[in-house]
Amino acid sequence: MENKKIVTDFAARRNAFRERERIRNLMDLIPKGGASVLDAGARDGRVSVLLADHFETVTALDQNNPTVRHRKVVAVQGDITSLRFPDNSFDCVICTEVLEHVPEHLLGKACSELQRVAGKYLVVGVPYRQDLRVSRTTCNLCGKKNPPWGHVNAFDEERLKRLFPGLEIETISNVSTTRAATNAVSALLMDLAGNPYGTYDQEESCIHCGAPLGTPPPRNLFQKGCTRLAFWLNEAQERFAPPRPNWIHILFRKPAVAARAENVKPVPRPDIRNRLLATGTSSETRV
Repeated sequence: MENKKIVTDFAARRNAFRERERIRNLMDLIPKGGASVLDAGARDGRVSVLLADHFETVTALDQNNPTVRHRKVVAVQGDITSLRFPDNSFDCVICTEVLEHVPEHLLGKACSELQRVAGKYLVVGVPYRQDLRVSRTTCNLCGKKNPPWGHVNAFDEERLKRLFPGLEIETISNVSTTRAATNAVSALLMDLAGNPYGTYDQEESCIHCGAPLGTPPPRNLFQKGCTRLAFWLNEAQERFAPPRPNWIHILFRKPAVAARAENVKPVPRPDIRNRLLATGTSSETRV
């Protein structure tokens, strides 16, 4: 029953407006027409199936063998910190909603492996400058704090550039907007309250002990007071906080590859640059 609930919740998140906007932006960014593409962190294979419309072969890789049924998609179980493919195996490598979950001591290795197997292009997508204190949880078993959705890393453009030093940036695209942030006082108050409004419906287990997070226990009067005060402080802060992108997508290319390889068809993209703050929609910047 629990597994069925996780699948249902994940499917609901896939169909949410912001998630559909993220995937649409990702597909607009990806160079089309190549022979092969690796979807590193395929999960349910939704992006892999979309990629099959634009590439001759798609390799869908995840820690758990993806259950993808499509004649052009090959499902593979694997680990992005140790990819079992030769150098430059794929015309394009896609890795989104993955790197924020990789333990910091393995992050450099994962990025190196993605760069190694990409023959021409690498597309990376991660949450942008996420405040990992917002919506964090407290494990019922070990009592330690967990970041939301199992996200153990936060990223911006500069950190991503450092993680992929051998690649050049062709395009940076920002998706959606958010004001989600907190402060040290509010975060402390929420910790004292047991983090009752964290992401307890996530499928990721506790990063400390590996146990399922479960649900937060009932709060006492003191904890309810801490929660209310934390909400007041955050509401006051959000009035003055500027919006920022929800996600960042970067299209990298290997230096030996021209801005557009001859066998890769350019995809028309709407001129949405520098409209992020004005409209609250995606924005795209050429570099």
